[in-house]
Amino acid sequence: MSKNKVYWTLQILGWTLLIMFEYIPYTLEYGFDSASFYSSVANILLAISLTHFYRLVIRRWNWSSLPLPRLALRVIGSVLLLGAIMTLINQPLDRKVLAHNLMNQPLVFWGYFSSWCKNMLTWVLSYTVYHYVEQNRMVGYEKIMLKMSMRETEAKVLRSQLNPHFTFNALNSIRALVFEDPNRAQSSITKLSNILRNSLLADRRKTVDLQEELKTVIDYLELEKVRYEERLDYRLNANPQASYWQIPPMMLQTLVENGIKHGVSKEVGGGFVEIITDIEEDHLLIVIRNSGELGGTDSGGVGLKNTAERLSILYGKEASFKIFQEVEGVVRAEIRIPVRSEDFLSDSAGN
Repeated sequence: MSKNKVYWTLQILGWTLLIMFEYIPYTLEYGFDSASFYSSVANILLAISLTHFYRLVIRRWNWSSLPLPRLALRVIGSVLLLGAIMTLINQPLDRKVLAHNLMNQPLVFWGYFSSWCKNMLTWVLSYTVYHYVEQNRMVGYEKIMLKMSMRETEAKVLRSQLNPHFTFNALNSIRALVFEDPNRAQSSITKLSNILRNSLLADRRKTVDLQEELKTVIDYLELEKVRYEERLDYRLNANPQASYWQIPPMMLQTLVENGIKHGVSKEVGGGFVEIITDIEEDHLLIVIRNSGELGGTDSGGVGLKNTAERLSILYGKEASFKIFQEVEGVVRAEIRIPVRSEDFLSDSAGN
C-alpha cells in the first residue's frame, strides 16, 4: 500500500474512532439523536480537513527542516489554532443538543478547548515527528547518494590518470625494430595498441577480469623487454581459479610499471619482476615482487596513492594494499581484494 493510501486510511479511521468513542456513550445514555449524529459526522469531516490542511502547510513550507525550537513553536501555535477552531464550531452546536447540561457551566469553553487541543496535539505531534524523521532520512539518503556520486567521480579521475607513461619509450624502441626485426616490431605495435585501448576503456569500467588485466601486464612487460632486453626478467605465477576475479582496470600495470621505473631500471645489472595471484580466505591475493630498494620505489608516488584510493572507493575496508621491503634488494607489494561481482560494484556506486 502506498504512503498516500496509508495516510488517508489512518486519517479516516482514526478520527472516526475518536469521534465515535464520544458519540456512542452519549447515544447509549440519551438515546439516538439525529442532530448529534450529524454533528459527529461533521466533526469527523472537519477534523480530517483541518489536519490535512496542517499537513499541506508543513510540507509546503518544509517545517521539518527548521531547528527544533522554531519547529516546536509552530507545532504549539498550530495545536492552539486547530483546537480553537474545533471549539468555536462545536460549542454552539452542542448548546442546542445539550442545552440543559451546558447552561450552568461558565468554563465550558475552556473544557472544550482543552479537550480538542489534546486531540489535535496527539495528531500534530504524531505527524510532525513522522515527517521530521522521514525528512531527515531522505536528507541522509541524498547525502549518501551525493557522496557515492562524488566517490565515483573520484574513481573516474583516478582511472584517467593511469594512462601508460612508457608510450614514448615504447615507440622509440619499436622504431628501432622496424628495420632490425619487422615481425617483432609488428607484434610490439599490436601489444602497444592493446594497452592503449585498455587504458581508454578503463575510464568506462569499474572492474575487469583478472586474466584480462594480466594479459595487459604481459603485453606491457614484453614491450619493456624490447627496451631493457636481458636486463629485465619477469615471471608470472597465477592461480587459474582466480581468473575471473574482478579487479580495478590498469591497477596491476601501474604497480608493475612502478616496480620497473623505480626498481629494475636503477639496478646496474637489471632485475626481475614477479607477479603472483592466489586465493586466501575468500580474498584475492596479488603479490608483485621486484628488484630494488623501497626508498627508491617512491612509495609516496601518484601511482601507489591512486591504487590505495581506488581500492578504498570500490571495496572500503575490505580491501588492503601495502608495499614493503621483503628482503634486501627485493620490494614486495601486496593487494587483497574481497569477492565482488561487477554488478554489485555498479549497484554500490548508485548507478
